[in-house]
Amino acid sequence: MQRLVLNLFVLFSSILFSGIAQAGDRPNILLVMADDMGWSDIGSYGGEIDTPRLDQLAAQGMLFTDFHASVSCSPTRAMLMSGNDNHIAGLGTMSEMLVDNQRGQPGYEGYLNDRVAALPEILKSAGYNTYMAGKWHLGHSEDRLPFTRGFDTTLTMLVGGASHWADRLGILPEDDPAKYASNGAYLETLPADFYSSRSYADFLIDSIRAGRDNGKPFFGYLAFTAPHDPVHVPEPWMSKYDGWYDEGYDVLKTKRWTTAKDLGLIPEDAPLPGPQPLTTPWENLQLYERQTEARGMEVYAGMVDAMDYHYGRVVDFLEDIGELDNTIIVFLSDNGSNPFYSVDYPGADDPEFIAQFDHSYENLGHPGSNYAYGPGFAAASSGALGLYKQTVGEGGIRVPLIISGPGISKDQKTGAFAYVWDILPTLLDAAGVEYPATFDGRQVEPPRGRSMLPLLTGDVNSLYGPDEIVAGEMAGGKWARKGDFKAVLVPAPYGDGNWRLFDLASDPGESIDLSGNMPELLLELTTAWEAYSEEVGVVPAQL
Repeated sequence: MQRLVLNLFVLFSSILFSGIAQAGDRPNILLVMADDMGWSDIGSYGGEIDTPRLDQLAAQGMLFTDFHASVSCSPTRAMLMSGNDNHIAGLGTMSEMLVDNQRGQPGYEGYLNDRVAALPEILKSAGYNTYMAGKWHLGHSEDRLPFTRGFDTTLTMLVGGASHWADRLGILPEDDPAKYASNGAYLETLPADFYSSRSYADFLIDSIRAGRDNGKPFFGYLAFTAPHDPVHVPEPWMSKYDGWYDEGYDVLKTKRWTTAKDLGLIPEDAPLPGPQPLTTPWENLQLYERQTEARGMEVYAGMVDAMDYHYGRVVDFLEDIGELDNTIIVFLSDNGSNPFYSVDYPGADDPEFIAQFDHSYENLGHPGSNYAYGPGFAAASSGALGLYKQTVGEGGIRVPLIISGPGISKDQKTGAFAYVWDILPTLLDAAGVEYPATFDGRQVEPPRGRSMLPLLTGDVNSLYGPDEIVAGEMAGGKWARKGDFKAVLVPAPYGDGNWRLFDLASDPGESIDLSGNMPELLLELTTAWEAYSEEVGVVPAQL
């Protein structure tokens, strides 16, 4: 029945929006992804960081307040590229987290597998120019590079995280030096003046300019590695936020919670989430600890600001060449804010690995530093939400999503629940392209997501029905959603491993557990999660 409802929904939307994608007038697509950016980090979501170009995007399109991704990088990116569940698409867990009992299991290949057709492959076969600049993280081997999955030109970082400068210093010993590739060939060096956000924007602009002569529409994937750690940024952003965060992360979280209410992003009576796991109260820190924490957040804010600026350069270029009005722009983050410090990564406390960095306070944010801002400011970046990356709490999986373009409602907010697997069907629908039953001679799984176009044009106000259940899993964290209610299990060290139930309409920070008051609903949701787990092939890690 659910599949029948989905098919009717897709049929309805394809008929309704066939006029958006007439032959010869198909829209360009600019898909922009931030890396590890918290829900409240940009101005239109309640943040104090200067993000005028993304705020302008929100004014020109639709802002989602209840959009969700996975808990970490590659599972989200697998769903984004496939329109399917991460366990179907090959990233049942991140490749770096695979354990012995998961290796070789279907859906745990550690790369974007061949059970799905990738968004750039489909669009390329439909006559689009396809370009990518930024983070891939969906396969390192030569046959799994983005160039082999449908992109015409690429400049990509292949791993989960690395220096934003030319030195290619990795955040994991196994990824040091970090792997980069361009157009199917590995890169041994980067240009001396490389800085990630600027260089990726430059490459995408150059690619679009070079491909204009063939008259095809373009799909550009701008996958920023900002603001993922290590926190690095050049001037003028390096010093722009000096002193802004001296009051600490507890005060910042409260300010963003208040602003989110003022903006109508959360209910007026939504409670502030309580103390977050692994976070030391600001007043209990030593003076030098406060100074270091605040400095890390200053640089992080500069990274978000710089990312906004370089995204804006791409938009200005599209306007200059007369393509902006016919371009759908999608902006999102791959997951919530990162609670790790740099030494928390596997093997990152190895003395030989540490010795190559300059960890001094004075060097923080400059080349050679390796600093991640930790759980305190990660909790602040979540704003009104609880928890952060690597958890299925709302702060880990609820992320910004803004979409604008031809036919899309302007200056609108929607509280409709949507999921990252809905992006691919939406973009294909807008382009007038069907997801194939077979691709390159192989059967491919149909998407689980659905087109958001009726929502984006204001013809409907919800994407999923009140009785439909959507579920997910990552790293032992479990969630199932029905309407505004969410059952969630957060394992240690961020939770106690017990199922809880929350009403996200009134409590987006997941502060008030309703499991004792509504045991029947909790049972319905946990039972649905078990069915989901069996259907997609979840393989729990056996450590």
